[in-house]
Amino acid sequence: MFVTAVSKFDSDMAEETNKRFQRVRGQYMKMGLSRRRLATGFTLIELMIVVVIIAILAAIAIPLYSDYVTRSKLTEAHNGLNTYRVSMEQYYQDNRNYGTATCGASPANASSTWRYFGLGCVVNNAGQGYVATATGKPGIGVVSGFTFTVDNNNVRQTTNTPAGWGPNSTVCWVARKGGVCQ
Repeated sequence: MFVTAVSKFDSDMAEETNKRFQRVRGQYMKMGLSRRRLATGFTLIELMIVVVIIAILAAIAIPLYSDYVTRSKLTEAHNGLNTYRVSMEQYYQDNRNYGTATCGASPANASSTWRYFGLGCVVNNAGQGYVATATGKPGIGVVSGFTFTVDNNNVRQTTNTPAGWGPNSTVCWVARKGGVCQ
């Protein structure tokens, strides 16, 4: 008798649990959800939307970042030419000329720590003038098309730029795309 009561109790519990499950399942079905849908992850369309958003952000961010990197490397030439100009003026104060056959302040010493540009200098006007030139080193990539000059009168020029960086400037050093000067 005891065994019959326990088995009846078990079958009643199983039947009650099944009824509860059917009610809950019916509620999910009314909401348009299936039990399988509740257990799954993201749909393909949701993943595609995320991929499209990331692609759009990358299409905007990568060109802006590469321009930023290029502009940061141009400062080496701008600051280096300013420093070299000061060295040449100090040499002039001591010797009353900028050099005879070569520039008085050695370009090799001045640009020994430069990573992206090479420095050259030419004396003119019988030692009373000079033109210092910073040229992007070949093989560096982003700076290889740039050439900046400064002379004894502090006339700054951009004599060569890569495509897209605007026209060469006779009055300043180009610092941004479109010919924007420093």
